[in-house]
Amino acid sequence: MGISETPAGGGGAVAGGGTAVTDGRVHHAGRLAPMPIRKLPEAPESAHILGPAMILVALGVGFGETYLWPRLVIVFGPEIRWMFLVGVVVQTVVMLEMARYAMATGESIFFGAARLAKPLMWFFFATAILVYIWPGHISAGAEGLETLTGIPWQISASVALVVIGIMFTVVKVIYNLLENLLGFLIGVLVIGSAIVGAIVGSLADLGAVLLGLFRFDAGFPAGSLTAEWFPLVVGAMAFAGPSGMQQMWYTLWLRDKGAGMGVHIPRVRGLMHADEEETIPDTGSMFDVDDPEEMRKWQGWRKWVTIDAVVLFFGTTMLVTIIFTVLAMNAARVNPEAREALLAGERDVALPAMADAFAQAAPILDTVFFMFIALIGFKASVGLFDAFARGQADMSYYFLPGMKKFKMAQIYSMWLWGVIVFGILILNFGPADGPEAILNVLAFLSTFVMGAYCLVLAGVNNVCLPKKIRPNMAITAVLVLGGIGYIGMLLYSVIAFGVSDLG
Repeated sequence: MGISETPAGGGGAVAGGGTAVTDGRVHHAGRLAPMPIRKLPEAPESAHILGPAMILVALGVGFGETYLWPRLVIVFGPEIRWMFLVGVVVQTVVMLEMARYAMATGESIFFGAARLAKPLMWFFFATAILVYIWPGHISAGAEGLETLTGIPWQISASVALVVIGIMFTVVKVIYNLLENLLGFLIGVLVIGSAIVGAIVGSLADLGAVLLGLFRFDAGFPAGSLTAEWFPLVVGAMAFAGPSGMQQMWYTLWLRDKGAGMGVHIPRVRGLMHADEEETIPDTGSMFDVDDPEEMRKWQGWRKWVTIDAVVLFFGTTMLVTIIFTVLAMNAARVNPEAREALLAGERDVALPAMADAFAQAAPILDTVFFMFIALIGFKASVGLFDAFARGQADMSYYFLPGMKKFKMAQIYSMWLWGVIVFGILILNFGPADGPEAILNVLAFLSTFVMGAYCLVLAGVNNVCLPKKIRPNMAITAVLVLGGIGYIGMLLYSVIAFGVSDLG
């Protein structure tokens, strides 16, 4: 794949303050139309670290970090934490490689997958519908709110869904609202949980959790390679940070942030501002990798996103999980009911029991704990509903026949309100998380798609990008081994134990 003099064609007007095409050169990538060569914008100062990583953290820090991993520590001891460290390191590499493609081209990884083979993109399109239409996060958060207020969880969850829909309909630029709102919510969660942890936790528990991160010699704990526990270990490895398709959606948030060549693609607007939408190019674009000045700017963008990944994503994810693990260890020690509920996997019993344990240190802490649960459910739903609609709209616009006659804002709103209406119907007339048999399959798909996107990402970045900005062999090896690891452990769970339920 290289640069040629083929006319770019079909690019349309440049949006977002980007620089227009100055010659007819293009970059050929995969099986789709080539990308025109445009100028790369200057990278922001590295100290300005707030970026889409904050959104990814807000989605990634959920019940896996605050319940599943603490539960495994109670069962097997802090030594199992090395698996979490491995999982987060792999996810950090994935995040940086997703950013490599998105910043170099302005395209989503879905578009990149289609450049390899369109069936790959359609696999992710279908999987997103199967996995993310169920309103599980908002219902779990609403149950925490019901404990505090007595308001039936179905009512508060339904109202919250409508509020989310209205927010993303009336706002001018959706990304700005998303980053500010989720940045605030994750800040409240981190600071609040740290304060609670300092009150009820112990330095001994903290030391054990930190040491466990580096106990690679511990291997798989005794009793974990069973039908009861191995699927949960697999799920915990996959849910160390963002799970399912969240990393893929990160490429779309980077684009709306105007990172790298994303500056040349218009931002997604709310439905009420659809008429203000700029012309969307038919493809992404590429910068001139033979120009030293362009490569200097590229290195600036790589530095910016690396700090974003290490400080915000890796650091915050590790911090929140450490705090909640210490909280769970304390709760299990002072409250036998909490320990038994954690061991049995009864989340509905474990969470109130943990709250009771915290109340022994200070009466208000049980209320604070349930506020955290409600907050986790709401913030996850805000991010996931936007991400689902954003990803489906991107694939629909570029690859569903006839969709380009609509504005991107209109397609986004169609998917957004479709999943909201479906969610309200399920909340009030069906099981909030979907039928149990379906959920087992969805949990399987969620982990399988992570292995799939690791392998697809390795292919996209090594086939569709110019050689000068491709990942090195070590990074490619991490992606390939990560993909094989996710899929391999998942298949072993099914073949050896006949189990696909990971939650």
